Amino acid sequence: MDNSVLITVIVAVFIASMAGYLIYLQRRLVIYEKQQSKVASSLPLQAYERLLLLTDRIALPNLINRNAASAISAAELQLMYTKIIREEFDFNVTQQMYISPASWKAVKNLKEKNLQIIIQIGQQLPPEASGLDLQKAIMQYLVANPASALHELVSEALSYEAKQLL
Repeated sequence: MDNSVLITVIVAVFIASMAGYLIYLQRRLVIYEKQQSKVASSLPLQAYERLLLLTDRIALPNLINRNAASAISAAELQLMYTKIIREEFDFNVTQQMYISPASWKAVKNLKEKNLQIIIQIGQQLPPEASGLDLQKAIMQYLVANPASALHELVSEALSYEAKQLL
């Protein structure tokens, strides 16, 4: 009988140990799932932040302020601006999976509209025009056509959607 009591105690200790270990694993799983949930919910917010930054960086007035044009031609500056806008956009293209289709369409439209403005104004200038002439013509166009400055509208839309996540 002593052996049967000893075996019963050993089996009981083993079962209790396994139950404790399973409870420990379950708690770790719950903690891990909470951490993953926090990470997953922060991705859309980070996407909106990055796209707000993109919107600011490709806004024509900001593009002009950041890139001096004193020693280059209008054609060279036009190429530089279009390259910058396309690179900035391409760098952030994967963010579309975290935002609404309407917001992504607004960002794409902003990029396309800015490229269109730069190209059209560049084509209207004489071939010997300087980069400063292009900058001046773009700014005059924006002042004369305030509705063409889409960056403010796109920024507001992105900000509104980002606030909905908070």
